[in-house]
Amino acid sequence: MPNPSQNNFTERDKKVIWHPFTQHHIEPNSIAITRGEGAYLYDEDGNKYIDAIASWWVNLHGHSNTYMAEKVYEQALKLEQVIFAGFTHEPAIRLAERLLSHLPSNFQKVFYSDNGSTAVEVGVKMALQFFHNQGQIKRRKIIALTDAYHGDTFGAMSLGAPSAFNAPFQDMLFEVEFIPNPNQALECLNDLETKLKDSDEYAAIIFEPLIQGAGGMNMYPAETLDQIISMAKKHGLLCISDEIMTGFGRTGKWFAMDYLQQKPDILCLSKGLTGGMMAMGVTVCSDPLFESFLSSDRKKTLFHSHSFTANPLACAAANASLDLMEKTETWSQIAAIQESHAAWKNKLQNHPVIRNIRCWGTIVACEIDTPEKDGYLNPIRGKAYDHFIKKGILLRPLGNTLYILPPYCIKPSELTTIYLEIEEFANQIN
Repeated sequence: MPNPSQNNFTERDKKVIWHPFTQHHIEPNSIAITRGEGAYLYDEDGNKYIDAIASWWVNLHGHSNTYMAEKVYEQALKLEQVIFAGFTHEPAIRLAERLLSHLPSNFQKVFYSDNGSTAVEVGVKMALQFFHNQGQIKRRKIIALTDAYHGDTFGAMSLGAPSAFNAPFQDMLFEVEFIPNPNQALECLNDLETKLKDSDEYAAIIFEPLIQGAGGMNMYPAETLDQIISMAKKHGLLCISDEIMTGFGRTGKWFAMDYLQQKPDILCLSKGLTGGMMAMGVTVCSDPLFESFLSSDRKKTLFHSHSFTANPLACAAANASLDLMEKTETWSQIAAIQESHAAWKNKLQNHPVIRNIRCWGTIVACEIDTPEKDGYLNPIRGKAYDHFIKKGILLRPLGNTLYILPPYCIKPSELTTIYLEIEEFANQIN
């Protein structure tokens, strides 16, 4: 057995670990991180990296946040885990109450799970069984958006547009109908109208509101989404909003839906829910939807659970994150990041290599112009990733799409460092 006190983490890792989204033949070594503080990660050799993507979009308040750690520690001394079927506990009740207080009034019930993909799976099962419980068994079809990504479990993969993410499993996924990206507003709305006009077989439409994340940080107008939701509701569809990335201030408001006049029926949350400290997902719905499952017939139950549903430690982390989200200082930090991104966008309007620079809230994205096709498999990705790591910055490009999605504690000087390094990389390509 290896000696745990040895610090050759990289070599030990190579022998026993299979990492996500990693082609180990091309990327054999993983950087061993030993600690984090604020916007920084530190490796075993003492190198530090600005976490410019909030560790896959989860870390809202910075690493090793003392306040959050104390709250989780306090909870661990009281109750660390209990089955959530037939039992409940105060941290889960308090978290649900607080989440609902920040959501539109049509949301009244919170269902707990353990990550983003499963939050989406729960939302889809809610929508399909809602109609099944009422005897409307023809309503089985789901509509999604081109370039969508909703996770990596089989149901979530089905909802994602065909891509490298799900290609090996495409013939095993359930059928979903896709409409054009909402950036093509006229085509998107016309296609949706055509699909819905003569059909009563659709149960739901699912979307990432305003920003499609893994699909390339595609940003589209709130007005178009309002029209999509209005049209779907007119034809009796349930609208599922995947705010796993956009929730908790990422767009400059509590939730992306806060920019909308029309509101979804089902909401999926994860990532920033616990400030990046613990794994948790939630699916939120209305009382009428919940009540459609109430029956003396147990077959109408929503048969979905996870061993760690409403884990008390995760609830404590989420409540602590909400404490910080409710502080004026956090929203001042969010506003400062927005202003910084907007200024950088204006600076680069005529850059010869950086194009389509766009920002919404704390998210800014752009494409690096290359001869190859835009997309996740664009070969510039590897060069860009290596360049930024060597410069002490964690960026994880989506092909030739570069984006910054930082923790809210990031300082203006740290953002400037990231901007300048992106410009330097682009100038080398030019």
